[in-house]
Amino acid sequence: MSIETSSTSPLSRFWLIVLGIVMLLAGLAFAVGGGQLALLGGSLYFLLAGLGLIASGLLIARRRPAGAQLFGLVYVLTVLWSLWDVGLTFWPLISRLLAMTAGAAIVALSYPLLCRADGRPPARGSSLAVALILALAALGGLAGMFVPHPPVPFNGALAPLVAVTPDTEQRNWSAYGNTSGGSRFVALDQITRDNVNQLKVAWTYRTGDIAVSDGNGAEDQNTPLQIGDTLYVCTPHNNVIALEADTGKEKWKTVINAKATVWMRCRGLAYFDASAPLQHPTAAGATPVTAVSVAEGAPCTRRILMNTITAELIALDADTGKFCSDFGDGGRINLKAGLGSAPDPQYQLTAAPTLAGTTVIIGGRVADNVQVDMPGGVIRGYDVVTGQLRWAFDPGNPQLTGMPPEGQSYTRSTPNVWSSMSYDAASNTVFMPVGSPSVDLYGVTRSALDHKYGASILALDATTGKEKWVFQTVHNDLWDFDVPMQPSFIDFPLAAGGSVPALAFGTKAGQLYVLERATGKPLTQVDNVQVKAANIPGEPYALQQPKSTGMPQIGVGPLSESDMWGATPLDQLMCRIAFKGMRYEGLYTAPGTDKSLSFPGSLGGMNWGGLSVDPVSNTIFVNDMRLGLWVQMFPLDPKAQVATSSGGEAPNTGMGSVPMKGTPYSVTKDRFLSALGIPCQAPPYGTLTAVDMKTRAIKWQVPVGTVQDTGPMGIRMGMPIPIGMPTLGGTLVTQGGLVFIAGTQDFYLRAYSAATGAELWKARLPVGSQGGPVSYKSPHSGKQYVVITAGGARQSPDRGDYVIAYTLP
Repeated sequence: MSIETSSTSPLSRFWLIVLGIVMLLAGLAFAVGGGQLALLGGSLYFLLAGLGLIASGLLIARRRPAGAQLFGLVYVLTVLWSLWDVGLTFWPLISRLLAMTAGAAIVALSYPLLCRADGRPPARGSSLAVALILALAALGGLAGMFVPHPPVPFNGALAPLVAVTPDTEQRNWSAYGNTSGGSRFVALDQITRDNVNQLKVAWTYRTGDIAVSDGNGAEDQNTPLQIGDTLYVCTPHNNVIALEADTGKEKWKTVINAKATVWMRCRGLAYFDASAPLQHPTAAGATPVTAVSVAEGAPCTRRILMNTITAELIALDADTGKFCSDFGDGGRINLKAGLGSAPDPQYQLTAAPTLAGTTVIIGGRVADNVQVDMPGGVIRGYDVVTGQLRWAFDPGNPQLTGMPPEGQSYTRSTPNVWSSMSYDAASNTVFMPVGSPSVDLYGVTRSALDHKYGASILALDATTGKEKWVFQTVHNDLWDFDVPMQPSFIDFPLAAGGSVPALAFGTKAGQLYVLERATGKPLTQVDNVQVKAANIPGEPYALQQPKSTGMPQIGVGPLSESDMWGATPLDQLMCRIAFKGMRYEGLYTAPGTDKSLSFPGSLGGMNWGGLSVDPVSNTIFVNDMRLGLWVQMFPLDPKAQVATSSGGEAPNTGMGSVPMKGTPYSVTKDRFLSALGIPCQAPPYGTLTAVDMKTRAIKWQVPVGTVQDTGPMGIRMGMPIPIGMPTLGGTLVTQGGLVFIAGTQDFYLRAYSAATGAELWKARLPVGSQGGPVSYKSPHSGKQYVVITAGGARQSPDRGDYVIAYTLP
């Protein structure tokens, strides 16, 4: 005892007590949580490691060398368990080993103190060597957090660029997706993968419409149009602005200042030129396009069309911004006509109108999970010059092709088309991504037609509105697995040679489909997989669901306990407990009265940003997010007064259960996050993927976005760790070999090599962006520009009103 007292200082004894207590507390947390996890049928590691840490902490606090030796044994077993659990994958190993490795280094440095307290030689050399090795390993892990870890690295040879010719060079970005088939591809190559690192800001414009939002408010999600020397932008409150393409100088501004309770955004515009030659269909049997005319020299020969969040269709003179007096009622059409009761914000329009020949086609967003009796998802086509209703397609009554009879309305609560459509001029066909009927999580009240059209692609004749075909991606959708994006046209290569006109699209369920444009038949394999029912009485569960196995599955799991993650081992443990405490049966886990996990959740998967298509290399580019959602339904007291949801779509944390009026249930749902507000499954949480359409294989997949401008519990980390963040916004691919994207949680516009996925350039934005990047070549200066709007990232409090153009010096 006298040797111990004389050989350890009070400071050393204090340090060992503190170290022992910290280890004891960590062990208790491991043991308690690990015991709970074991009772749920989960891994025994945390319970056993917790017991080892408790014993180690007690021994260290009592200044016994055996405590450090026991910790060393726990650490070695942790390394072996981690390798067995997740292999050599970087981010899962960081979650399991970084904190433990740092702890092991500290224990190794403390080992000489324990030896001296026990009257043994201090073994300073060996302890220092072990601590140094462990510290270097921890530092290596930390350094590795600052470099990307592609889920699928590029392994091929770098293909040469194909030069743009004068015949193929792009002149205008005249539709929401650049082309009416949603290519988001520009045949321009002034900016290339070799010089993109020289891009600089050419000009900045402030719209004056700052997108203030908590996820339910106003958000800038705009993809501008470019016609000749003019750029057209719309703002979250539906103001429309024309800018000089070279300078950003304002030409005109039309202030609409539309306002709604929630969900204010304008994703895009449509453009029509009555003086341009009319493109007639060439496919056999296609109906002709109806001719229209505007008097020579009259206003609105060229016009901009916009849907508003207050359910109007507006036509503006492209040269002056004035309302087109020949269109509707002084340039406006009331889109709530015929819907019946449609109070704010039950029915809104956020996607760009679709110009199909001379018909302007609109759908509409119907708020989710509010009540059974909601406005219908009728799709309508209007004369682009007069605004006269040409046709209507009512998914609940396809025989009704015009306005409903007096005193009646279009069928209520039918599937709706809230996202952007595509138009094929060769066949005069419009292709529509369809969502689900109200309410999303309960199908007992659905009709046979609801079951036919929900979560599908619907092809209609653009002149008559008659159905051509429908292809369904989810049967009796109970997950809000809408088709959320504009279908993109491709020429699909056939094994026997040649190609067939096709369309490709992604879903919130993380599925990629390729359909023949003429028939809607899948061109890649789609399997019907067996799924399980939940416990809602009377629910017509679809026990077989489509799965697009002929295309890559993007971020869909299936998840296992080993996929759980956390910034610390304790964080990971809590996620494991949460995961094992929920019912999870894979992609189509149906919601019930127990707590269940949906992965991907209702945000996706893929969302409204759409695909980009490089026709030169026959590659499609997909950006996604990976956010799970837990759901629980609660029976309602039939006698209780039932409130109505606001129609917003922010997670309902802290709100308790939200009633679904007209059903016997309320619902609680939220993102599947750890206690620190980090997604519970392992990174990445958002990626950019290149898919070779010849082989239908992934060329490369890289994480997109860092935690620089976000972090646990909303605290900014300020560190550019490329973990891969959820993406919300579109991409742009160019013939210069580049893919641009800005829709992440950090404040950057990035350019990736379309060939390899390497990040080649990034520019710091004033705030985050959910906008779609566009590119054009000025007819005056001959310069190629890349333009992005930036109003704020989804989860960021920083908001703005920026339009920023980049060009080469």
